[in-house]
Amino acid sequence: MKKILYSAFCLLLLFGYSELKAQDTLHLDMFGLISLARSESPDLMLAEIRYSNRYWQYQAFLADRRPQIEFRGTLPALNRAIEPIVLPDGSEDFRSRSLMNNNANISLSQVVPGTGGTVFLSTGLRRIDLFSGAGIQGGTSWLSTPVSIGISQPLFRYNHIKWEGEIQPLRLAEAEKEFSEELEEISFRAVRYFFDVISAQLNLEAATRDAANADTLYQLSLGRFELGRIAETDLLQMELTLRNAEAQIRQSSIDLDIAMEQLRDFLGIQTEVFFKFELPEDIPDMTVDPDIALEQARNNRSRIISFQRRLLESKSEVERAKGGTGLDIQITGSVGFSQTADNLTGAYRNLIDQEQLSIGIVFPIADWGKTRSRREIARSQLELEQMRISREKVNFERDILIKVQQYQQILQQLELSRKALEITDKGLEITRNRYLIGKIGTLELNESLRQRENARISYINSLRSYWQIYYDLRGLTLYDFEVNQSLVQNPDLNTR
Repeated sequence: MKKILYSAFCLLLLFGYSELKAQDTLHLDMFGLISLARSESPDLMLAEIRYSNRYWQYQAFLADRRPQIEFRGTLPALNRAIEPIVLPDGSEDFRSRSLMNNNANISLSQVVPGTGGTVFLSTGLRRIDLFSGAGIQGGTSWLSTPVSIGISQPLFRYNHIKWEGEIQPLRLAEAEKEFSEELEEISFRAVRYFFDVISAQLNLEAATRDAANADTLYQLSLGRFELGRIAETDLLQMELTLRNAEAQIRQSSIDLDIAMEQLRDFLGIQTEVFFKFELPEDIPDMTVDPDIALEQARNNRSRIISFQRRLLESKSEVERAKGGTGLDIQITGSVGFSQTADNLTGAYRNLIDQEQLSIGIVFPIADWGKTRSRREIARSQLELEQMRISREKVNFERDILIKVQQYQQILQQLELSRKALEITDKGLEITRNRYLIGKIGTLELNESLRQRENARISYINSLRSYWQIYYDLRGLTLYDFEVNQSLVQNPDLNTR
């Protein structure tokens, strides 16, 4: 229910987001700021652009595997030149020729992923117009190829189509999970900026409050000094405390301005909007099981997919080294029909068979060890990548377990710092009352003030550490332990 209210609040906030004016103040809690950052920040836009780039790369890969329809033509090609021609007796002579060549061809081709070959179906028409002159009789001839079916198949060559078919889906899945990770990173950064601002706000409030108290105590000490009830050193000590409190107000104001500006930059807000935050002291009641954390991290994180992708890419390079340096055979063949005539109609009558077959062979006889060197390099790179992945897997799982332990420890630390703050609050109240009635001096009062301020800072820092670890753990596992559900989401490119 709490998250539903946060979401509704953020929708209302986002509705008027573009209407913010200079000097406006937004009253938010931490969850409202996180929702705002995850929907409007420049980091979100960068994440969407990065995912969009990977998505369209994958779509281009899919398009390459689909049938390709292509038109090629030369309309026209004019040629007027002196060229060598072969005479009927086999000799050559230079003759002046003037002709126009037109041709058009439509082809349908389809790659065969399993073999790396290509099958095609084509139809074409060609026309030559020979212009008369200089003893040459003009005329027109047509050449038709109504249908031709063929295949081009390499043997023993690296099949990049097959390997890309295994690697590209992993890249897209990795990009999808990376997008979810970037959303959690935005949440983590929002928490950091939130506590930078609220710490500065609370420091300014504390400095203002301390300055007011110090002024009250100084005025009281001044009256006591005039009555001769305290020494001048005690009066000077109270005045010094007052001046330090005033200086702390100025420094806290500067720190708050800096924190506000950094937050506005993070959210992409150009106007001088101010924020008023509430301290998130409501800690969720949840237990983080290390086994579940490891299981969810293995299921959800992009690192696991990247391990598979990197291993496949290294194996692909080994196959590339094998297929690119040894025996290479290319088989190309086609069957179809064709005909030639001096008119278009005749070019499609009495079609005759047309068959073509060629086998090309390339075999290195002496390469002075180049083939072996490339293969050994690829193999060593594969072994190196396997070792790196194995080590990274261990570090990956260890980081998860350490973060779970830190979460349990920070819960205890937060409870201790909360109790310490309560104790110092009561102690300061007692000490101030005793000072007012003259039971203790300025040293005891200043020490009590110092202890209470240290406890306040320690409590805020513990609260900051808790929420940072909370969202860091979400990012490391892409799992919400509070509601027990995965945080992986498929980005929608049509939302903007």
